[in-house]
Amino acid sequence: MKKQSLSNPAPLTLLGGISAEQFLAEYWQKKPLLIRQAIPGFNGLLSPDELAGLACEEDVQSRLVSFKRGKWQVENGPLDERRFAKLPEHDWTLLVQGVNHHLPEAMDLLQQFAFVPYARLDDLMVSFAPDQGGVGPHFDSYDVFLLQGEGKRLWRISEQEDLTLVDDAPLRILKNFETEQEWVLEPGDMLYLPPHVAHWGIAVGNAMTYSIGFRAPSAHELASEFLNYLQDKLQVSGMYADPELQLQTHPAEIGTQMLGKVSDMLDQIRWQPEDVSSFLGRYLSEPKPHIVFDENEALSLKRFVQQLAQHGIALSGKSQMLFHEGKFFMNGEQLPACAQHQDILMALADHRLLEASCIDADVLKDQALVQQLYNWYLAGYLQLME
Repeated sequence: MKKQSLSNPAPLTLLGGISAEQFLAEYWQKKPLLIRQAIPGFNGLLSPDELAGLACEEDVQSRLVSFKRGKWQVENGPLDERRFAKLPEHDWTLLVQGVNHHLPEAMDLLQQFAFVPYARLDDLMVSFAPDQGGVGPHFDSYDVFLLQGEGKRLWRISEQEDLTLVDDAPLRILKNFETEQEWVLEPGDMLYLPPHVAHWGIAVGNAMTYSIGFRAPSAHELASEFLNYLQDKLQVSGMYADPELQLQTHPAEIGTQMLGKVSDMLDQIRWQPEDVSSFLGRYLSEPKPHIVFDENEALSLKRFVQQLAQHGIALSGKSQMLFHEGKFFMNGEQLPACAQHQDILMALADHRLLEASCIDADVLKDQALVQQLYNWYLAGYLQLME
C-alpha cells in the first residue's frame, strides 16, 4: 500500500480561495483571516436542543455562561435539562466542548482542517447564544477557526497589546477592549484568529458557532510532563558519598561541597530525540481525563475479520492516532510496527479510516496486524464501518 498524503497545493474554498501552503505561510499564527462562505450551505451539524441534550450528559464538558447584574457567572455541566426552561431571553451562552467525540459528522468537519497536523488539533466546541449573548471580550492562547452555523454573529477583534483581565471574573474577560475591526458572520462564513488576538462575539438573533481549536501547551507543562515521562526511563548510577567531608562551622548549612556533588549526579540525566518523540506521541494522543471509551460488541476474531474485509474500519471520534518514524501511538499507548505494517497504519492515522477496498488479502493474512486492530476494536478505539 502506498503512503498517502493529505497535502494539497490547490486553492481551497475553506480558506477563501488560497492554498493551504499560502495560508500557513501568510496567516497561521501571524494575522486574522475572514473567509466568506468557507463552507457554502453550512448551517450547522446539530440543533440548539440537541446541543443542550449533550450538555446534560455526564461524559461531556459543558459550561453555561451568563451575565447578571454586571457580573459574569459560569455553571459547569453536566446541566439539568430543567435549567434551560428557566433561562432568560438574553445574556447567556451555552458552550459544549469535544462535540467531535460524540457526533460523527463533527469529526468529518474537523478533517477539512487536516492541513494543520492532528497533533495540534484540540477539539470542536459548539456554542449557542440567544440575541446579544456572548462570553465577553477575551483572547485565547491558541489558534482558532470560528465557523458560523445557524444564525448570525457579530465579531469584533483587536490586536491590542493591553491584555489586562477583569478582576475576580470566572472567565478571562478583557478589562479594556478596543474594537479595531468588526464583521457579521452568516452561516458558512468563518474567521481565523491567531493566538492572543482579542475578540468579542455577539449573537445577532439566535446563533450557533463552531470553534475549531488547536492545542498550545505551555513550555512549563511540556517540561513537567516530559520529566514525569522520564522517571521510568532514568538510569542514574552511584550513591552520594563524601569521604573528604570537612568540619563545617554551621551544621545546619547545606555546604557548597554537597551542592557540587549533587549537581554532578544530576548531570547524568540525559535524553535523546527518540525519547522526545516517544513522549510527544504518548502525551499528544492521550485522551482527556473525562473521556471514556465504550467497548464494542464482543465479536469473535473470525467474525471481526469478515466484517473488516467487507466494510472496513474507522477510528472512534474519541481516538487520537499519531506516528513518527515507525513508532505509532494510539490514545496514549505506543506500539512498535514492523515495516510491512507501517503504510497501512499511516493511512489509518492520516485518514482516520480504512475502507474495505484498502484492505487486501495480505492484510487479512497478517495475524499480528489483524490482532492489533481487533484489540483496538474491542477497546472501543475503532469502529467497523457500515
